[in-house]
Amino acid sequence: MLLQAERELVAEYGRKMSADRLSTGTSGNISIFVPERDLMAISPSGIGYFDIRPEDIVVTDLEAAIVEGTRKPSSEWALHTLFYKRKPHIRAIVHTHSMYCATFAVLGQPLRAVHYAIADAGAAEVPCAPYFPFGTLELAEAAVETAGNSDAVLLGNHGLVACGRDIAGAYGLAVNMEYVAELQYRALCVGTPNVLSQEAMADVMERFQSYGQPDGKKTGY
Repeated sequence: MLLQAERELVAEYGRKMSADRLSTGTSGNISIFVPERDLMAISPSGIGYFDIRPEDIVVTDLEAAIVEGTRKPSSEWALHTLFYKRKPHIRAIVHTHSMYCATFAVLGQPLRAVHYAIADAGAAEVPCAPYFPFGTLELAEAAVETAGNSDAVLLGNHGLVACGRDIAGAYGLAVNMEYVAELQYRALCVGTPNVLSQEAMADVMERFQSYGQPDGKKTGY
């Protein structure tokens, strides 16, 4: 089976995404890109994540031509392929409909530096792209353009896209952004959040460069 390890990981992280309530039902999608093969393994469209098997994961090129698989790929295939084309450092994408990130996406508001964990996105703010219908090239273009240097972006009235150097990194970023979004929401319910300054966030991002174990794996901040 082509890209077997990657297909197994997409299926595994799909189950995690549902179990962790980052998405419900068949919403959200996941992919892993293998640049050496110029191929992407992406979750199928409209199948519950607890029902997905590795062979259900679709292998395509970055023009969305199916190379192997009997299923229809995620409707958001353009979102994934465009991010891989425009952000060459990323190898995996997790797109969620998590509650608090989606709340700010509905408001059309960015995630701000209410907690230093937002630096996991490589930026002091996670912007919100304007609304476009799901599965469209217009949505993909808006998401990539709005993201800028951030590895995470909110999609207006929709959800979150998190990009990583591997699937664990992309998934961890999605979890961290939901944490920041919940903190921001709860703080706004009480009063006015104290947003960290650009200088403070620059210091955090520098410190993140040496955080964790030498193998590059981290479990939190």
